[in-house]
Amino acid sequence: MTEELPTPDRTPAIEKDSFMRSVLRELAGLLEQTVGEHEAEAYVNHVGVSLGRALNTDYRGAFDTDRLDSRQVAATLVDLKARIDGGFSIESLDPEKIVLVNTACPFGELVLGRPSLCRMTATIFGHITAENLGYARVRIDKAIARGDPGCRVIVHLIPPERGAAIGESEFFGAAD
Repeated sequence: MTEELPTPDRTPAIEKDSFMRSVLRELAGLLEQTVGEHEAEAYVNHVGVSLGRALNTDYRGAFDTDRLDSRQVAATLVDLKARIDGGFSIESLDPEKIVLVNTACPFGELVLGRPSLCRMTATIFGHITAENLGYARVRIDKAIARGDPGCRVIVHLIPPERGAAIGESEFFGAAD
């Protein structure tokens, strides 16, 4: 076609990143409405496991090691989120847990009302931690998606005596 197509007077503010965030928000919303929030989290969990595997391999390569130590795991979690426009930082790190806080969700404002998307963070954090340290139990105490001003994520490194509490997810690393 040799004829020029018309262009709008004002170009809509559409760009790849915000478009993809909108797609994820709508998919999460559809899942939550169709199968429920808990079941939607299960779907997001599957994606998180796949991404967690690939990211773990990437960060092990970046650190040039077969297994990350707890400080490297903490650095990985913060770096990963920073690269996708998250605002995570370490509140505390000790032999029993890594506590992270967050001021900016990678999904931006579009995460509001879509708590199933938090499953992505929990699963990726849990998978990377368990694959390197043997075990992780993740609890999201605060979440922007639930209307909190920020997020607070606790990654426990030692199994509890009585199993995970409600709202916690356990991850077990591969056998050596």
